Amino acid sequence: MRAMAKKRMHIEASCGVAFCTYDVYDYIRSVNQTMKRKTDNILTPEETSVILDSIADGVFTVDENFTITSFNQAAESITGVPREEALGKSCCEVFKADICEGDCALRHTTDTGKPVINRSISILNAEGARIPISVSTALLKDKRGRIMGGVETFRDLSVVEALRQEVEGRHRLADMISRSERMREIFSILPDIAESGSTVLIEGESGTGKELLARAIHDLSLRKKGPMVAINCGAIPDTLLESELFGHVAGAFTDARKDKRGKFAAAKGGTLFLDEIADVSPALQVRLLRVLQEKQYEPLGSDRTVQADVRVIAAANRDLAAQVREGRFRSDLFYRINVIKLNLPPLRERKEDIPLLVDHIINRMNLVRNKDITGVSLAVQEEFFRHDWPGNIRELENALEHAFILCPGGQIQLRHLPETFSGGEKNLFPGGGGVASGNTLEDMEALAIQDALLKNRWNRTATARELGINKTTLWRKCKRFGIVSPDKAEK
Repeated sequence: MRAMAKKRMHIEASCGVAFCTYDVYDYIRSVNQTMKRKTDNILTPEETSVILDSIADGVFTVDENFTITSFNQAAESITGVPREEALGKSCCEVFKADICEGDCALRHTTDTGKPVINRSISILNAEGARIPISVSTALLKDKRGRIMGGVETFRDLSVVEALRQEVEGRHRLADMISRSERMREIFSILPDIAESGSTVLIEGESGTGKELLARAIHDLSLRKKGPMVAINCGAIPDTLLESELFGHVAGAFTDARKDKRGKFAAAKGGTLFLDEIADVSPALQVRLLRVLQEKQYEPLGSDRTVQADVRVIAAANRDLAAQVREGRFRSDLFYRINVIKLNLPPLRERKEDIPLLVDHIINRMNLVRNKDITGVSLAVQEEFFRHDWPGNIRELENALEHAFILCPGGQIQLRHLPETFSGGEKNLFPGGGGVASGNTLEDMEALAIQDALLKNRWNRTATARELGINKTTLWRKCKRFGIVSPDKAEK
C-alpha cells in the first residue's frame, strides 16, 4: 500500500462497481486533491491503510506480476492468512480459488481492461475450508495512465449461502422447493405415499413439475435403488407406444429385426412414470389395465408372459375424472390408477414460490453456464409477480435461460427477458409500502407478501393462512418491510 500511495495510483472504475470499496478509493482521491490544494500534502500511507482496514470487504492489490502488494484487515480475516505472509506472494498462492488455474478474474481484467463485477466463486482459506465469495476487479494506473497492477475486492458470502440453504431446506423435499401451503401439504404426506407402493395419479397443468414430483416419490420409496423410467405417452404415436411400453420380439412387425425390451422391463424393480396418460388410445388402455391388475404382460409378437415388477405413477395435464364422464377415458383404468391422487397447483396460484424458484434456478444455471448472474432486478421481480405463467415453472425456467443468454453479468433486467413480458411500469402494489430494490430473498419475500395481501384484499388472517405463517409473524414482516394497507397509507 505504501508503494501505491507514493506513486499516487488510482482505480479505473468508470463503469461502476457494486462494492463500497471503490467509493472509499474515490473518497481517498478526493481528500488527497482537497488537501493538495490546501496544504500540498496527501494522505499518508498509514492513513490510507486505516481507511482500507475499516472496510468490511477484503481488498488486495497486485503488481504486473500478480504479486500481492497490499492486503487489508478484512482480507486477513476472510482468508485466515496474515498480512505479513500474503505480501510478496502470488495471489493464487494465497487464495487458492476455483478460478485461479484457467479463469482468473484479475488476469481477465488486466488482459481486457474490463472490470469483473460481483462474480461468485469460492476459495480455500488457511485451514482448507471452502469459503464462498463474490469478487470485483479493476486496473490500477498511475497518474499518466500506465497500468501498475490490479485491485480485487471480495465479500464473504458464507452467511448468505447458509441463509439460502436454510431457507431452501425449510421448503425443500428432494429436488422440489416450495413455501406455499398447498405444496407443503403435499410435502407432508409424500413420504407416506412413497412408502406405500401404491399407484399414484398426479394431475396438473403442463410445466408444474409432475415428473419432478414422481421422481421425489421414487427417491423416497423402497424402490429407490431401482431405476426410474419415464415415458411421455402423448409424444409417441399409438402404433409405436405399445412396443415402447411392452417391447417386442424379432419379426413382430416390419423392421422388427431383433428383440427389444420395453419400458416395463427397463423399470424392473423400480418405478415407471407414464406422463400424459390421458392421450393413450382406448385399445392400449385395455393392455395397461391388465398390467396393473395382473402385474404381467406379453411383449408384441410373443406368447411369453412377463411379470411386471414395477410401481406405476401416472400423470395427466387435464382432469381425468372429466375425461371419464365424457367417455374419453376408461373408468376401470381410471379407478385402477387413481389409488392416490395428487394435484399440483399452477404457478399463478402459488406465486409466493417465485422468489425461491428464481434463486434456485439462477444458482443452478450459474454453475452449468459458468456465469455470475447475481439475481433479478426489482422491475423483473414485479413483472414476474404480475405475469400469469401459463407455462408454469417450465416457462419461468425458459425465461431465465433466455435472460442468461443476453445478460453479461450482474442483475437480470427487463430488457433481458423474452418479449412475452411487457415490462410495463404499472404499480403492482398501490397503497402498499415501497420495497427497496435488490435481488435478495428478502426483497422477493416482501413482494410475495404484498401479492398475497392484495389477492386476499388485505385480510391478514387469510393472507397468513395462505403463506403458512401466523398473524403475528405476518404483522412483524409487514412492519419490517414497510408494507402498509391502502386505507392506512392514505391517512
